[in-house]
Amino acid sequence: MHRTFVLLAAVFGFLGVGLGAFGSHALGAVWEARPDDRDTYQTGTQYHLIHAAALLGAAYVASAVSPTGRRWARAAGWLFAAGIVLFSGSLYLLSVLDLRFMGAVAPLGGAAFLAGWACLGIASRHLN
Repeated sequence: MHRTFVLLAAVFGFLGVGLGAFGSHALGAVWEARPDDRDTYQTGTQYHLIHAAALLGAAYVASAVSPTGRRWARAAGWLFAAGIVLFSGSLYLLSVLDLRFMGAVAPLGGAAFLAGWACLGIASRHLN
């Protein structure tokens, strides 16, 4: 399972950098009309990249703990991945396509991030 999280971290990291560059270079015209959406997009990329790195942490912990801890580390990894999709994804859609209803999805992703960090903390109690 830790290989899955390393792969997800690589994919999410690649996409995070690409989306950050896209936002910086290609969306200027979009944000001339809606300048506050630039900050929303940047928040999405920031949390996206932070949690791509957190997936690496979940992968490490999953490979270094007892089977009980491994379950918690796996939960953390999946929650981080879900948080990236829900939180960052909703902020991207909100800021680029002006889909205001996506603002209601972001807290679900935030809750997934928080739960992921809690699971990672619990898993760390089982480190060898």
